[in-house]
Order: sequence, then structure tokens, then C-alpha cells
Amino acid sequence: MKILVTGFDPFGGESVNPALEAVKLLPEELDGAEIVKCEIPTVFYKSIDTLAAAIEKELPDAVLCIGQAGGRPNITVERVAINCDDARIADNEGNMPFDTRIVEDGPSAYFSTLPIKAMLQDMAADGIPVAVSNSAGTFVCNHLMYGALHYAATKRPHMKAGFVHIPYLPQQTTDKPSMSVDTVVAGLKCMVKTIADLEKNTLDDGGQND
Repeated sequence: MKILVTGFDPFGGESVNPALEAVKLLPEELDGAEIVKCEIPTVFYKSIDTLAAAIEKELPDAVLCIGQAGGRPNITVERVAINCDDARIADNEGNMPFDTRIVEDGPSAYFSTLPIKAMLQDMAADGIPVAVSNSAGTFVCNHLMYGALHYAATKRPHMKAGFVHIPYLPQQTTDKPSMSVDTVVAGLKCMVKTIADLEKNTLDDGGQND
């Protein structure tokens, strides 16, 4: 099985993005699953184009996108992406869309196709602070999640996709919740194992993945 894991570059004046730093520390292989890593620009539309190019090159079985949610104390597994860009700050190229549809004729929302509850349970069992989130916001994180799921729905229906937000790193803040990069990486490894294990169980039970 091949899992494409993405992390955004720094944005909003930050010198690092914990998503990218954690993704970089993932191994190339974990419990039989091949891990392919991809840096995503924090830019509307360019982010989706970068992800689409990586999918077309790697043909992964699943896509796990990671982003920063400063202020959240837990790793939060996103349930849904909405078809709306509504930025309160500019992206890395100065774009600041207001109440704009991501895909003009696309559905209002897509639900994650990753096993979010199993991911949550497995991380919690490992002592990692986690929660399900019902809002990925309206910035580039939600934009990318919607784009990944729309790509899967229209071009690769057997590919699973979803998004996870992680907290600040300790060096980014003194007055908001944070999480060590080691804990974040442990959470990412756990999620990769969960995705791979469920896919293997599906195949063992007679399912197909093509």
C-alpha cells in the first residue's frame, strides 16, 4: 500500500510549519506501507495543483494531508470539507478570497473517506491527545481537503483522502497550546498504520483496491 502524506510550508509570518516538520520525520516505509511525502504551498489553487500532480505521479492508495491549527490543543482529525474559501489573512502569494466556491459546480461538502474514528481510537490508545473536528475552517487547509476529496471523487474513486490538523510546536508560542514534534510524529505514524491496516483487512476480506 502507498500513502501520500502532505505538509504545508510556513505561512502567516511563521518561520516553520509543524505540519511540514513532522511529515519530514516520517520514515519511507512503515509496517509494509510505503510513505511518500510532499510539501504543499500555502496558496489557494496552487496547493490543489501540487497535490494533484503528486497523486498523478505516485498513484497512492490514500492521501493524508496535514496542516497547522494554532490554538488547538489536540491532533484533530477533520470530518468534513466545505466548498468555500473565505480567508481572514492572505495566503503566501497575497490571495485573500472572500466567500468563494472552490469548485463552482462541486457539491457543498465532502466527508473524509479516511477511517477517522479508528484513527482517533488508535491514537488515544497510544496516549496521544486527539479529537474529531467538524470544521477545517475556510483557509487553505479546508481548500486542500476539499480539493483532495473532489479529485478522488471525480478521478480516483478508490483512493481514500482526508485531513488532520496539528497544534503549534512549543517554539512557536508561549501562551497557546502546543505539542512536541515527537508526539505529532507518533500520531502520524499511528494514523498511517491504521489506514494501512484497515486497507489490508478490506483486501483480505475480498475487497478490491485499484
